[in-house]
Amino acid sequence: MENQIVQYLQSTVNQPTEGPSPAGNWLKGVLTKVSEGDITVDYLVRPEMCNPVGTVHGGMLALMIDEVIGMTTFSLQNEFLYTTVNLSLDYLYNARSGDTIATRARVVRKGKNIINLEAEITDKSGKILVRATSNMARTPNKLFT
Repeated sequence: MENQIVQYLQSTVNQPTEGPSPAGNWLKGVLTKVSEGDITVDYLVRPEMCNPVGTVHGGMLALMIDEVIGMTTFSLQNEFLYTTVNLSLDYLYNARSGDTIATRARVVRKGKNIINLEAEITDKSGKILVRATSNMARTPNKLFT
């Protein structure tokens, strides 16, 4: 069976991401790579995403990762919706306004009720700015009714 969600997402590569999350839409990401369980979105760091010292706010980086993790979980074409149980981030380096950064999330393990994921944000040179892990738990809510 072909994964219709992945097919749809692949048809939107190099376009702004649009989905049900107003916060995610505000980030104005551009989907750059899609396969089942592995998604990358590029974000342009805008001034309103930065802290008082001019670097991207850690909360914005966490939002970027959480959004891409959600998209990656969605790409598995699950019967049920999943929700974030935890999100652990290691902030390694900064990015500044005007920088384009890539957020990639990958499924590590898909269990019956929990999906384990890892993610990272890199700059254009490939330097890892943030490393993250997350677990998503299955909800009783069906994705498609």
